[in-house]
Amino acid sequence: MSAKAIAFAALLRRVVARVSGRRSNPRAVALARQVGAIAPWDRQEAGHVAEVLAWIGSGAPLYRTRKPDIPDPHLVSYFVGLSPREELLLVAHRAAGLWLPSGGHVEPGEDPWETVVRECAEELHLPAVAHPRFGERPFFVTVTRTRGEGPHTDVSLWYVLDIDQVTTFDQAEFTGIRWVTPPRLLEEPIERLDPHLHRFTRKLMAALTPSDPVRPPSAPHSPHP
Repeated sequence: MSAKAIAFAALLRRVVARVSGRRSNPRAVALARQVGAIAPWDRQEAGHVAEVLAWIGSGAPLYRTRKPDIPDPHLVSYFVGLSPREELLLVAHRAAGLWLPSGGHVEPGEDPWETVVRECAEELHLPAVAHPRFGERPFFVTVTRTRGEGPHTDVSLWYVLDIDQVTTFDQAEFTGIRWVTPPRLLEEPIERLDPHLHRFTRKLMAALTPSDPVRPPSAPHSPHP
């Protein structure tokens, strides 16, 4: 086991022990384990994993209770549709003015995967089907400062869904949807997209290439929660 893996395992043990010592917190323990199981793609994601584990371990509130920014930060579930043609589904979000994955805020007491199921039905009018390569587990994690009214920090878990086609969607929230191949997406200006979408796409491309599995690069020292 690498020094980085040992450091992350030790950090995860400390966080789980800390949240397990509090009453009525099985969701926090489960969330810490899900985040700790994510293999970071780059140094930035390694830093985000450590930051999120420290946040969970601090005992801070995790779920949004009042729009748009109470508490700050709070938890979000993103899900990216991946078609059999290996195209990604993006939505044109009215409020953000960006092309983003679908998703939404995790409700109090909700598991992030339950958020995916609920939001997929509400936004894309489809049942959520986990991609067989990735399952019902977060593949990517980001910590992002939002733009516009009520700026705040989203702690986002990214999931990959198996979606072939979308025939209707929530037009109150999105102005449109589109499918795009990963190479074409990487050519688009990041200013039009979620700021981490290029990084997610590169990690996904590596994971879908059998000869080039995702190998986490060296990470900085993990902060103590």
